[in-house]
Amino acid sequence: MRLLTLILIFFSTNLMCLEPDEILDNQNLEKRAKQIGQQLRCLVCQNEDIQNSNADIAKDLRILVRKLLLQNKSDKEIIKFVHERYGDFVLFSPPLRLDTMGLWLLPAGFFLLMIFFFFRRQK
Repeated sequence: MRLLTLILIFFSTNLMCLEPDEILDNQNLEKRAKQIGQQLRCLVCQNEDIQNSNADIAKDLRILVRKLLLQNKSDKEIIKFVHERYGDFVLFSPPLRLDTMGLWLLPAGFFLLMIFFFFRRQK
């Protein structure tokens, strides 16, 4: 019984974030809105997408995404629109540019440095 309760709580957490007034009647548009929302980071919760965040700004962004979908904007246009207003941080995958190169290279460099220290020979 406890396992069943935990499973139900785990799978229902995503449903708690969306409010009934946010959900679109068109199932295809709602599915696209959820996919777009999973690509956008909540500016308050930092490592949570706007679909799963309860922050007010995440709600505003969810509403904005759905509003733009109703205006027949493409997924790329919507992401570009949000990116232009909130910057690189709102994207889970920041663009590869000279000024964002550190975001991509630092983890690899740190990993190589840790391998070097781990496998070096002690004299």
